[in-house]
Amino acid sequence: MPTIRIRYLSDGIEKLRYIDGKSDWIDLRCAETVELKAGEFRLLPLGVAMALPQGYEAHIAPRSSTFRNYGILQTNSVGVVDESYCGDEDEWKLPVYATRDCHIERNDRIAQFRIVEHQPTIRFEECETLGNASRGGFGSTGRQ
Repeated sequence: MPTIRIRYLSDGIEKLRYIDGKSDWIDLRCAETVELKAGEFRLLPLGVAMALPQGYEAHIAPRSSTFRNYGILQTNSVGVVDESYCGDEDEWKLPVYATRDCHIERNDRIAQFRIVEHQPTIRFEECETLGNASRGGFGSTGRQ
């Protein structure tokens, strides 16, 4: 099991932990109380800096309730933090856009993350046909 060194940059947030039996994602909390106006962009501090092991990265996404509860959208859709972002002051932040006026309290759960290994090196092989039947459309349903 890899070990991740973590530095908490805010005394006001709960320590990171798995939510037993629910998910292998780990919640991230807002490190300060924030007021946002509709149309405003802000980098929300998450109160942690981590030294990820070599060959690993963190994927950060909003919690499923974040938009409903706060009306904020993560502007980069999914954040990726690699092991080079590992300094004492390299605080993780969530870039958000407010779709309505909102209030976020310090310690509110606003995002989640998981640690994954880097993608292995792959090779692309160009071909005339993939050799599979066409599903005839867009996405998993085949509908456009």
